[in-house]
Amino acid sequence: MEAGLAFAQDEAILRAAESVIDEAVEFTQEMIRIPTVNPPGEFYEDGARCIGRWLEKAGFASEYIAAEGLPEHTAKHPRINVIGRREGAGPGKTLHMNGHFDVVPAGRGWTKDPFGAEIADGKIYGRGTCDMKAGIAAALFAAVALRRAGVETNGAIEISGTVDEESGGYAGVAYLCKTGRVTAQNTHFAIIPEPLNVDRICVGHRGVYWFDVVTHGRIAHGSMPYLGHSAIDDMGAILEAIRTELQPELAKRLTKVPVVPELSRRATLNVNTMSGGQVGEDVQSPCVADRAHAIFDRRFLLEEGFDATKAEIEKLLESVKARVPGMRYDLSDRMVVHPTATPLNSPVTQSLQAAIRRVLNKEAQIIASPGTYDQKHFDRIGHIPHTVAYGPGVLDLAHQPDEWVGIDDLKNSIAVLAMATVKLLNDPRG
Repeated sequence: MEAGLAFAQDEAILRAAESVIDEAVEFTQEMIRIPTVNPPGEFYEDGARCIGRWLEKAGFASEYIAAEGLPEHTAKHPRINVIGRREGAGPGKTLHMNGHFDVVPAGRGWTKDPFGAEIADGKIYGRGTCDMKAGIAAALFAAVALRRAGVETNGAIEISGTVDEESGGYAGVAYLCKTGRVTAQNTHFAIIPEPLNVDRICVGHRGVYWFDVVTHGRIAHGSMPYLGHSAIDDMGAILEAIRTELQPELAKRLTKVPVVPELSRRATLNVNTMSGGQVGEDVQSPCVADRAHAIFDRRFLLEEGFDATKAEIEKLLESVKARVPGMRYDLSDRMVVHPTATPLNSPVTQSLQAAIRRVLNKEAQIIASPGTYDQKHFDRIGHIPHTVAYGPGVLDLAHQPDEWVGIDDLKNSIAVLAMATVKLLNDPRG
C-alpha cells in the first residue's frame, strides 16, 4: 500500500476508535456487572451470552461451546465458551483474539462496588476491568472500528470469550485447542488482550513446576517423642536445605527473556502450602507427627528446561535423606507448564510494534510474564507459535481491590489492535 493511502487508512481507524469508545465502555460495564467469579464459576453462561450478543451485533457468527466431559462442567456451574467468526472480503489467514471472562473473587478492601462498573476520573472500576473484560472489549471493538472506518480485511477474524483462565484454563482455551476448534490447522495468529500496559507486547512466560512432597514418620506419644519419628522434623530439614542450598543457586540464574518485573528474571521456588500432624485449626494433639505435606511452586527459566529442574529437586531430596536417619518421603508432580517465547520476528509481534508506534508515537516494550496465562495452551496444545499478549490495563492492578482500567487506554488499544489486524491479514508477508 502506498504511504499516502496507508496514512489515510490509519487516520480513519483512529477516528473510528474514537467513535466506538462509548460502546466499548458500555460493553465493559455490562460484563463487569455479571459476577463471573471463579471459583466456583458463577454466571458463566450469562457472560458468554452477553459476549455473543455483542459479537452478533458486530457482524460475527456466534458459536457456544460447552466443556463437555470435564468434571468442572456441571449443571450448577456449566463451563460455556463463546467464539465469534467474521469472514473477510477475500481468502486469507485467520486471526484469533481471545479473552477470559472469569474473574477472581472480589476480596476485601474495596472503596467501590466491585461489580458496580462505576466510572470516575476517566477510569472504569470493578473486578475484572483490566483482568480482562476490557481486553475482550478492545478485541471486539477493534473489529467494529475496522467496519466503521470502511477497512476490509482478507481471511477471517475470530474473537472468543473463555472460562477458567484463573484456575488453569483447562475448560476454556485448552478445551478449544484439544477439541480441534482452535489449532494450527485453522488459526494462524493469536492475540490475548491481557492487561500488560498499552505500550507493551508480551511474548511469553516462565515455566511452572508445582510438586508435592510428603514426609512419613512414626506416630508416638508426645511425652516420649524418642519412640517415634517426626515427619515435621524431616520436612523442616528439606525446607532448610532449600533455603540454604537451593535458593541461593536459583537467585544466580537469570533468563535472557525480558521478564518483568526485573526480579522475576530469576528462577524461584516458593512453598505454597504446608500441613502436618493432626491437621485442624487450634487442634492440639499429644502425638509425634507421622505425616507432613508441602506443595511447592518452582518457576523455571527457558534456559533451564523442565527435565533439569525436576532432576535438581530429586537430587536435593536424596541429599537430605542421606543426612537424616530414617527419613522417608514421596515426591509427586502436580502441574507442569513449559516456558513459551514467541520469536521477535513473528508477524504478530511486528504488526503490533508498528501499530503501537503509529498510535502512541513510541516504541513498544517487549516483555515476558512472570506467571502463565492462556498462551501456554495456544502454544503447547494448539501448536500456534504466533501468539502474544497485548491489551489495555495495568498488570499490577489485577486481583487487587479497586481494580480499574483507563478509558483512554481502552481506546488506544482498540486502535492498536485494529491496525495490527489489517497488517496481519492484508499484508501478503504476514
